[in-house]
Amino acid sequence: MKAEDAATLSTVIAAIGSDHLGAAIDDALRRSLSFDMSCCYLFRFNHNAVLLHNGYNAHVSEKTLDAYRRGGYLLDPFYVACVNEHPAGLWRMSELAPDSFYSSGFSISKDIHPCVSSEHGALIEEVGFIIPIRPQVALVYSLMRNLESGAFSAEEMQALSNLEALFGSVLTLHCQIRHSDCFSDTRASGARLEDAFVDILQGQLTETQRYIAKLILQGHSTASIAALLKISEGTVKVHRHNIYQRLNISSNAELFRLFIDYLAGSG
Repeated sequence: MKAEDAATLSTVIAAIGSDHLGAAIDDALRRSLSFDMSCCYLFRFNHNAVLLHNGYNAHVSEKTLDAYRRGGYLLDPFYVACVNEHPAGLWRMSELAPDSFYSSGFSISKDIHPCVSSEHGALIEEVGFIIPIRPQVALVYSLMRNLESGAFSAEEMQALSNLEALFGSVLTLHCQIRHSDCFSDTRASGARLEDAFVDILQGQLTETQRYIAKLILQGHSTASIAALLKISEGTVKVHRHNIYQRLNISSNAELFRLFIDYLAGSG
């Protein structure tokens, strides 16, 4: 190991357990990799997202971050992957996202999605390490590029993947120090819906309809929902029609607005 690499690693290790770990990791990565923003979140089923590292570099407003932490994260493919116990490792957002995610309200909404580019009005390139802590609890450390900077190349992804074990060890230890409750809380939920979805839709929809509404909000198409629930696309369309009728809306955009209004009212 080169002397400068050893010094960089020692800086990262020394920052474990402090508020400076994310910045130390960013500085280490920028020695060989360019990126515009970074973040690290602690995701737990039915708990608000916890921002462990804010590397958005003032590009994201506190209002947006607050809305995301209160409930916007429920529509984030990284959160969904974590609570569904997706395999650990480095993943592109596009590998995790449902088939209609990039045309969903969440993907293009600056109100609750930190990764919308203010310059382009579209999702930027994002890759993230998924680091499982225990069932339905995981850390995600993400790196982002503005669209004009281009996607992370295969070579860059491989170089990052080589750091997976180091990322996992460092961030897990950090979480043990700063968020030890995540390791001792072993309650199993078994629920399909988080409280925010139930609160929005309670009393108006059946359990199945609420679950389908959740999948719609997360960016699943009719075909994707049919495949997940092992029902026909026609049945999904009937459920969608009934959901719209019961909520007195007529589109996915209006369903998303109900979600936004709930977040605004829950602050």
